[in-house]
This record gives sequence, C-alpha cells and structure tokens, in this order.
Amino acid sequence: MLHDPLANALSKLLNYDRIGRREVLLHPAGKVIRSVLSIMNEKGFVGLAEEVTPARGGVIKLHLLGSVNKCGAIKPRFSVQLETYEKFEKRFLPAKGVGILVISTPKGIMNHEEAKSKKLGGRLLAYCY
Repeated sequence: MLHDPLANALSKLLNYDRIGRREVLLHPAGKVIRSVLSIMNEKGFVGLAEEVTPARGGVIKLHLLGSVNKCGAIKPRFSVQLETYEKFEKRFLPAKGVGILVISTPKGIMNHEEAKSKKLGGRLLAYCY
C-alpha cells in the first residue's frame, strides 16, 4: 500500500536519474504528480511526460535530462504565507535563486516564484534543484 505516491514518484525519479537512465515509468499517476512533473518540465529539470495508460492510477513515461541534483516531497505539508517563503527557501533549497518549491495554492499547483508574484500562500508539496 502506498502512503505517499508523490514521494514515491520523486524518489524513483531521483534514483533513475542518478544511475543514468533516460526514462522512468511512474505509477500510479494522479493529478498532483502530473502537475508537479509539468512544473519541473517548465523549469528544465525533466523532459516530457507521456501517459502510457490514461486510466485512473495510470502509468507515466518520463524522459530524464540528467539535470536533477536533489528532489523530494515535503512532509509534513507545511503551510506557507507570503511572509514565510524565505524561511522555507533557506530550509529546502541550496542557495537563493537555485531550484524550486512546488506549492498547492487556492489557484492551483505552482512554483514558489509564481506564487510570490501572485501574492498567494498555500501548502508545500515538493522541492527540486
């Protein structure tokens, strides 16, 4: 039984990237995992994600670029306000301007820079650099 599918997907992605694989199959593939992967794709950490089976609990084939140093899910899911982004950037990212925090906001899942520009708070989901 999976307790945190996002954490399992990110750790599998990191392990396959470290051993030099170019593709990884991730399952189950929920909406949260798809949106986190699309944010990582926009920022250039991973390649395109193709749905192998689009059904519920499907499989995603993800192309790896070899540019992920570290990524993972943030547990517990801390609440973050506009004033406390810097605290969590210092905690989870190696330097200012390096990497992303993925945040679930009332306006959808986005990275921390986008959430700061829209003046939104939310819950921390993942980090990647």
